[in-house]
Amino acid sequence: MQTIFNLSGKTALITGSTRGLGFAYAQGLAQAGANVILNGTRPEHMESALAQLQAQGIEAKGFLFSVADEEAIEAVFQQLDEQEIHVDIVINNAGIQFRKPMLELALSDWQRVLDVNLTSAFLVSRAAAKRMVARQRGGKIINIGSLTSEAARATVAPYTAAKGGIKLLTKSMAAEWAAFNIQTNGIGPGYILTDMNEALVENEAFNQWVCSSNPSSRWGKPEELVGTAIYLASSASDYVNGQMIYVDGGWLATL
Repeated sequence: MQTIFNLSGKTALITGSTRGLGFAYAQGLAQAGANVILNGTRPEHMESALAQLQAQGIEAKGFLFSVADEEAIEAVFQQLDEQEIHVDIVINNAGIQFRKPMLELALSDWQRVLDVNLTSAFLVSRAAAKRMVARQRGGKIINIGSLTSEAARATVAPYTAAKGGIKLLTKSMAAEWAAFNIQTNGIGPGYILTDMNEALVENEAFNQWVCSSNPSSRWGKPEELVGTAIYLASSASDYVNGQMIYVDGGWLATL
């Protein structure tokens, strides 16, 4: 049964993958046999991430580009075409957070969060899916949502709108691309111990709220998302399409 989770011979592009959850996805898919392509915007983070993988015996490629830049995305895919590197798996993980009450929220900040967290998934997936359709070999697209794909919190309206959009974008991709043997699904992480959440972990009141509200009584770990990513990237999920899987310790299951 383990062979259905084997990603050998597949190439995966993971956006926002030089740190945090993106790096965990990249590391996990590589350990399952995939060739991985990292994405980021900071050279020092890319250098560190590639070095960490190399120390584990994993050779990966890295591309520095903004996932909100349509021309940059197309240029990267053209480079991959020229090198005859075919992307079989995409994980749209790149994201940013911005906290401010809506009454004080500038349009530019709203748009920036939506561009990076939602529009980027459309742009990267479109570029990849065009090539998947042309090759007639199918593919896997995994969009990273959030608990806010289902429920809102105050002061993070742009993030909530973007992650809610990710849920329905995932369904739209499934509706249009399933006929080409492309499966598009999403992962909704709960509160996970990452750099992005460091300030929340250090906030005693918030940390206590997370631990007391979650049935598992703790934060999640990045590596606890990897199994779901491998499942959705592998042939084990070939008849799973348009779904969001929440890895949240049971948070959304309770009141």
